[in-house]
Amino acid sequence: MGDIITNVVFDVGGVLAEYHQKDYFERLGYPAGVADRLVQATMKSPDWKEYDRGVLTDEEVRARFKRRAPELSREIDDSLTHMEGMVTGLDYAIPWVKSLRERGIRTYVLSNFSRTCYQDCRQALAFEPLMNGCLWSYEYHLIKPDDAIFLQLLYMFGLNPRETAFLDDTPANVEAAARLGIHGIHFTGRAEAERSLLPLLGAGNTGNN
Repeated sequence: MGDIITNVVFDVGGVLAEYHQKDYFERLGYPAGVADRLVQATMKSPDWKEYDRGVLTDEEVRARFKRRAPELSREIDDSLTHMEGMVTGLDYAIPWVKSLRERGIRTYVLSNFSRTCYQDCRQALAFEPLMNGCLWSYEYHLIKPDDAIFLQLLYMFGLNPRETAFLDDTPANVEAAARLGIHGIHFTGRAEAERSLLPLLGAGNTGNN
């Protein structure tokens, strides 16, 4: 019989909350074509990952974006000085986490997140108090899919990788976790994730949470 999962680690954007890209800019009033160009110049650029890593300030990352797309300088400043609405809540998040906690499962967050997005989108993170622990990338200057962030997670919270499941909507992140012995589940929707996860939890798991 395989190991029983006692810890579930969630990614946030695309799993417990909705992460908006093109539609974020469109809701700010930019035409679809401009929104596409903004996404490519910002969220799809390598600098966005370093921003999530917490090694670039807001001003530094916007300066890099503007060098990448100088014709969008005003739009970049106007849309990314504050980030309310970039991440929004999903109705199922809190009930799902609560249902796991009621089974005795310990729950955690491991997410690539910038400081400003975290501060401006707190309403979308209402599940955070239900977690046994959270590792936000900007706080530790580490980022998925680097091994170091998964090792930090295991060390910080004393998790046995063989007893830990990790749900993420990005295959590279799931693969990185699996290489370290964590049970990775590629998230494509809650129903599919539960079908993959529930058989691993053990029928009678009612441990302390």
